[in-house]
Amino acid sequence: MEKELYITTAIPYVNGKPHIGNALDYLLADIWTRYQKQNGHLVRFQVGTDEHGNKIAAKAAEAGLDPQTYTNQMYVNFETLMQKMGASYTDFIRTTDPHHIGAVQYIWQNLQPYIYKGSYEGLYCEGCESFVTAKEATNNGGMCPDHNQPYQKISEENYYFKASAFTDRVKEAINSGEMKIVPDFRKKEFLELIKDGLQDVSISRPKKNLSWGVPVPGDSEQIMYVWLDALANYITVLGYPDQQGWRVYWPADVQVVGKDILRFHAGLWPAMLLGLGLELPKKLLAHGFVNVGGAKMSKTVGNVIDPIQVIDEYGVDAFRYFFSRHIPTLDDGDFTWEKFENAYNTELVNDLGNVVQRVASMVIRYQAGVIGHIPQGEHDMGTYHEAMDNLEFDKAVDEVWLMVRSLNQYIEHIKPWEIAKQIGKDQDAESHLSEVLAYAVGALLQIGDLLVPFLPDTSAKIHRTFDTGVVVPIDGVFFPRVYIHTTDPHVKKA
Repeated sequence: MEKELYITTAIPYVNGKPHIGNALDYLLADIWTRYQKQNGHLVRFQVGTDEHGNKIAAKAAEAGLDPQTYTNQMYVNFETLMQKMGASYTDFIRTTDPHHIGAVQYIWQNLQPYIYKGSYEGLYCEGCESFVTAKEATNNGGMCPDHNQPYQKISEENYYFKASAFTDRVKEAINSGEMKIVPDFRKKEFLELIKDGLQDVSISRPKKNLSWGVPVPGDSEQIMYVWLDALANYITVLGYPDQQGWRVYWPADVQVVGKDILRFHAGLWPAMLLGLGLELPKKLLAHGFVNVGGAKMSKTVGNVIDPIQVIDEYGVDAFRYFFSRHIPTLDDGDFTWEKFENAYNTELVNDLGNVVQRVASMVIRYQAGVIGHIPQGEHDMGTYHEAMDNLEFDKAVDEVWLMVRSLNQYIEHIKPWEIAKQIGKDQDAESHLSEVLAYAVGALLQIGDLLVPFLPDTSAKIHRTFDTGVVVPIDGVFFPRVYIHTTDPHVKKA
């Protein structure tokens, strides 16, 4: 039996609202999922929330709630975003789920040969929930660059996981492509980071310093380190270790993560899997950050973009279009409201929406809605499929847009309305017009097919309009013009 496919997304902390980085995880995983389903595969697609750790406990205390009540209220924000984005996930895990907690304790017990106790004195970032080396701290000027807060000096007795025992095997897996890191330059960065070997990792904290988390089996005074707990979700969500069927899906085909957490997924996670005797994920897709007008998003600066606001103002397919095409899949990208609105009004409204409506209205006007013989997809889409296979989704959408613009140019050049004027004067005009419009419909149906992973609602509307051989009139417009954030003084805002 062919292995069914499995894709995962990083599980975010529930101590704040979802942000663009979370949305990017869900979008990239959903594009891959829809593409694989379109090509006949069954796909399991995991999402979830990370609900343990000091950050959660602190936020719960601020709100005057116990941590469980707080997480019960907060996780739905992420579920709402996933649903608004049209993420076609199959599994939602919370790290407070009883099965997950039991499975994580089982994992701890099975990693026992690689766990030892030791004293630790070092620097810790509460925002990252991780320790840093003295070298990292010095390079960052004593401040975490992601959370803009000073590292805390901590001295405590913890359990350690001997990740260093797996250095050679992890390097070999990365270099051989057994566990492929995409893009390649991130692979090189990570291999440079571990050139002196994987570091042993503190995997617990004293209960007095970390009260909210999974208890260490056999030691009531220690709580598991949040990363050990969180990373395990990728297999516990499948039912590991005790439920039937998890082996059908593991190893994961693709694990989608932000570049800032690649080191946990390419170092600690594979070491854990090797310690458990499990296979490594096939690919780690590390996407970049979304900056705003060239600056890093920051609550302090006040330039954080709310993905739900974007969807509510422009529609889900507009969101999916911009972030799949105009944000590089494998590198950092840039967002401004002006860029977004310009792409929406020129590319979705003018390029795609208009051509669909023009072709539909011409078939209705000149042929009573009856479409002639539609030629099968004539465009060679090898470059599109190659981009999809390479996880370069932005390049794949570029290929579709070449087709969209090419069809617009074809219509402007061939002028079907001029051919229609010759009917009754030229005996070939009617068949010529039918052939031209059928070609245009065929091109739109192919565009609709290629947009299934990216703009599922728009793709469905294109197919609904033309699929039966008789045009179904379009209700309203595909993409109404929207001017909300424009800075052009001549444009009247909505």
